[in-house]
Amino acid sequence: MFLSVFDVFKIGIGPSSSHTMGPMTAANLFLDLILSPDWPRPSGAKVASIKVSLHGSLAHTGIGHGSDRAVILGLTGAKADTVDPDRMDALVAEVEASGRISPPGHGGGYAFRPKDDLVLDKKTPLTGHANGMLFQAFDSSGRLLLKQIYYSIGGGFVVTDLELERMRAAAKKPEAVKVPYPFATAKQMLDMAARSGLTIAQMKRANEEATMSREALDAGLDRIWDAMRSCIERGLQVEGIMPGGLKVRRRARQIHDKLQEEWRSNKSNPLLANDWLSVYAMAVNEENAAGGRIVTAPTNGAAGVIPATIRYYEHFHEDWDQDGIRDYLLTAAAVGGIIKHNASISGAEVGCQGEVGSAAAMAAAGLAAVMGATPEQVENAAEIALEHHLGMTCDPVAGLVQVPCIERNALGAVKAVTAASLALKGDGQHFVPLDACIETMRQTGHDMSEKYKETSTGGLAVNVVEC
Repeated sequence: MFLSVFDVFKIGIGPSSSHTMGPMTAANLFLDLILSPDWPRPSGAKVASIKVSLHGSLAHTGIGHGSDRAVILGLTGAKADTVDPDRMDALVAEVEASGRISPPGHGGGYAFRPKDDLVLDKKTPLTGHANGMLFQAFDSSGRLLLKQIYYSIGGGFVVTDLELERMRAAAKKPEAVKVPYPFATAKQMLDMAARSGLTIAQMKRANEEATMSREALDAGLDRIWDAMRSCIERGLQVEGIMPGGLKVRRRARQIHDKLQEEWRSNKSNPLLANDWLSVYAMAVNEENAAGGRIVTAPTNGAAGVIPATIRYYEHFHEDWDQDGIRDYLLTAAAVGGIIKHNASISGAEVGCQGEVGSAAAMAAAGLAAVMGATPEQVENAAEIALEHHLGMTCDPVAGLVQVPCIERNALGAVKAVTAASLALKGDGQHFVPLDACIETMRQTGHDMSEKYKETSTGGLAVNVVEC
């Protein structure tokens, strides 16, 4: 099993990898499909208009997550990793005013009136996944020419309905890339580490370098950390009310200023490390909530945990260096790939245990690795962090990635550091294997009520309003 570090960590926009980046990517894919020869186009037929419907969790929380805007942006040809966040409102307004989309390479474009042609269908779930989308193309007489179902399966990953069926039917995903260390479970990872004498980061690096040069890999890893670090810095500078209607105020800058004041005055603060961890994570997730530039880690909703712990590593560990950050990201991606392969990182599929829980496990593994942990201690750190997020629901108030998501990232970062520290105090031997914990998360998510899986129909999402 091989999932690239650049599949786990993707640069995009907020507020949600599955509900914002996913729909935008699906719209991009549908535009590509229209131009491709891979469908039975009737002779002389031309696409004149497009209609889209969002289903399941995307329908229930689509407005709060900006799923509708993401579809519009994607149909204009905008891509999640390159679109200018400051231009997005203008692009959407142009489509709403003209009733047309004009993506590059599509001639005069297509009729698309968002009020009529973009439907949030809360009554008709698509059977493959909670995050379903139906795209349809019609000719000038209204004849259906092409339709495609897409599913946003977490972390910005998008598959068609047929691709999802093949993924589930296969006992094992076919290896598209031959790599020297193709571990699909934590046990396989540890066995390979023991036989090779390599660290988890070294094995992951060898796998990545099967498809790219060392220089390209390092440049890509540095680009990921630069985007994460820039997101922290932006989040620590901006104040005001976050969009969406809850009127939640940004707090990261105010907390940061107080911490800076304490730092300069040399005041004793026994919670200093926790406070810095929390403010770093909150800065990222406030930026995410505002629709800013973000890195899936492994999702947008959990995007603050990993940057916060890397920044903590820079802040509190004098021996940090760029190679250490690269090893952190490689180790975290190795653990994230195992979780995604064997369970899920989608809140709509398994609840927040799959988002913040997975992020904390990845962060604990990465931090333990750069602090000198053995592979067994790294696996132990990941297991501790994930185990203590089991059962966590995804119940965002008003469907916005704000409450409880922002503070949840702060606590996830604190748990990750604690888990790494506990693992380093031991010898790597522990009672619950990481693989067992991942399988428990999968089963728990399967049993969890849909009310608690990113639909905003249970938990805090309803009780805060009632209070």
